[in-house]
This record gives sequence, C-alpha cells and structure tokens, in this order.
Amino acid sequence: MTISIDIQMACSSEEPPDEDSMQRWASAALRGERETAELSVRIVDIDESAELNQQYRGKSGPTNVLSFPFDAVTPEPLPILGDLVICAPVVEAEAVQQNKSSRAHWAHMTVHGVLHLLGYDHIDDSDAELMERLETEILLGLGFPAPYADTNLQEQ
Repeated sequence: MTISIDIQMACSSEEPPDEDSMQRWASAALRGERETAELSVRIVDIDESAELNQQYRGKSGPTNVLSFPFDAVTPEPLPILGDLVICAPVVEAEAVQQNKSSRAHWAHMTVHGVLHLLGYDHIDDSDAELMERLETEILLGLGFPAPYADTNLQEQ
C-alpha cells in the first residue's frame, strides 16, 4: 500500500507529529482498504478550527479533528481520500485532560479522522461501537494504549 500525505502546518504547535509518524498512523487506519491513497492534513489553531466547525458542522467552538472525504465524480477512480483538519491546541489540551501522551492522542486523532474519510461514523450507538473497536485495534497494533481506556500504558 502506498499513501501520500501533504501536511500543512497552519499554526505553531509544541509537539506536532512528524510526517513519517502521521503516514504510519494513516496507513494503519486504512487497513489495506486502499492500494493507494492521497491525504491532506492541515494542522490549525483554535480560530481556524472554530470557523470550519461552524461553517461545515454548524457547531460553535473548535474541535479536535474535522474530516472532509473526497467525493467528486471523476471519469476514473482517483486515489484521493480527502482532507483532515486537526486543531493542535485542542489535541494537546485533550491529551493532558485525558492523561494521555501527546503522541498517543495525535495518533488517535489521525486514525479517527482517516476512519471518517473511509465512511465510518459514530452517530448512532452501533456505529460508535464499531468505530471505537477499530480505533482500539489499530492503536494497540501501533503500540499505543487503548484510546478509550482510563489508564495510559507505556507506548512503544
């Protein structure tokens, strides 16, 4: 599987993940569902996240990750998966609040966003259970603790 990621750093962040890590996390989330994939990840500040969250979801305030699946009709299939917008200050604050390492939470938000791009959601309980189970399996496979557990195990 080949995945190409374009990372746009639109804010300052104390602990942004490197491109290799994000590529590894996104590849793990794809779980072989695509032979090739192209993905853009924009790392933003509170203001840009809040603006996009209001514009596209009708919700006020920033959020950790927004997913924009590519859904254009094209004559031939394209490898474009879509775009993720990750709010660095929210991810970093949530990591502290949830007693997780920043790296583990960045991995979780990347995996979570890619699963949304693949069509998974958590609107109803059964879909949420499936998505949480997939996130847990993927993150454990990457050496991170279960994302919804109360304890933070040592990451590898």
